[in-house]
Amino acid sequence: MNNKKRFTTQDIALISIFSALWIALNYYAAPLSFQLLHLPTGHGILVFFTLLLATWATGKYGAASAVGIIGSTIVFLAGGPLPVLSFAATSLLFDAILAANHHKLKTKPYSMGIAVLAAAVSAYIAGVITGIFILNQPFDFAVTVWGGWTLLGGILGAAIALPIIGVLEKAGVKKIKTA
Repeated sequence: MNNKKRFTTQDIALISIFSALWIALNYYAAPLSFQLLHLPTGHGILVFFTLLLATWATGKYGAASAVGIIGSTIVFLAGGPLPVLSFAATSLLFDAILAANHHKLKTKPYSMGIAVLAAAVSAYIAGVITGIFILNQPFDFAVTVWGGWTLLGGILGAAIALPIIGVLEKAGVKKIKTA
């Protein structure tokens, strides 16, 4: 049986682990960074750091979407910040953009470029959605200020995650042995 397109038990375990990471970071660290900076940059960093690691670990379409949707739903239901829902929506876009390199995050320039593009575009859209629909800000503020600061967070999240992925690949961590 070919499991290239289906989630294996190992993939589901990894999605669960990264969903838990998403929940912890978005429930505790993201509100703290927002209280300190009053900007969505920290939230973008945490979200796309987690999504890139989840994508790298599984290498399958749908893993990032699952992490974003599961994590955001639990954070929201636990009383977390409402803007986390915009990142759930854009995790679907993130997953779709990463289809350009078949969800294989490697240390090659093309792969890294697609990863940064996916994080940047998804973060910007999440910022605009948050600005318009959640914060009720004017359109021009949402597409320039809020979208721009969230875009910066997405790029910084990729800038943090991609070197970590490179180090993990060199260390051979990706080769998880199945039972």
